[in-house]
Amino acid sequence: MKVTFKIWRQDGPHAQGNIRDYVVEGLNEDMSFLEALDHLNELLVLKNEKVIAYEYDCREGICGQCGVFINGRAHGPHDNITTCQLHMRSFNDGDTIVVEPWRAASFPVVKDLIVDRSAFDRIIEQGAFITAKTGTAPEANSIPISKEVADRAMDAAACIGCGACVAACKNSSAALFTSAKINHLNSLPQGKAEEHKRTAEMTFQMEMEGFGSCTFTGACEVECPESISITNIAEMNARILKSKLLR
Repeated sequence: MKVTFKIWRQDGPHAQGNIRDYVVEGLNEDMSFLEALDHLNELLVLKNEKVIAYEYDCREGICGQCGVFINGRAHGPHDNITTCQLHMRSFNDGDTIVVEPWRAASFPVVKDLIVDRSAFDRIIEQGAFITAKTGTAPEANSIPISKEVADRAMDAAACIGCGACVAACKNSSAALFTSAKINHLNSLPQGKAEEHKRTAEMTFQMEMEGFGSCTFTGACEVECPESISITNIAEMNARILKSKLLR
């Protein structure tokens, strides 16, 4: 299998970047997309050229660190997967594949395909936790929670923070990520004591980081590897109004 990769190369945050072409042979359809990039890097090493910098960790669709734009879509041509779950059988022999980093002002490029997603960490720091000291872990069934509430909280907690929602959004909004983190804890009894403070401070930090506003087009939901629903955004907006009235 032979493809042409058009890959964004950028030496650092303040360097001028550009797209470079790499013709790669010796691939097969059973390779993952990251394995194809590994193969390309091995060829670059043999040529004494700089390897392509990109992120990954688990390679099992769990962490989302591998996220890149592939042919104009976050994580590639399929819905609700991470880049490491994409295989070369999704492309045809002779294809041209354009690979770029996440495009968002709040995710500055570190090098090549790596972006700085620490803005997400700063949003988390503003309240995506429970401060109440409970001592040792209580018995799991000591606080009755309905299945509906538990399922809703678990669905929101599934967010892996990969940033695909931001990259896919025309406004670079982080509303899906932030709403998932807020609704996860605010849905549970343990998080109720701080729900208004949590909502106000996390959404304020989201705005301070320079993320755009949500216009509810739904692109984030399509690209999210965990299929986080945009109903979380609607619920967050309702919580924002409530927090302003009750804080």
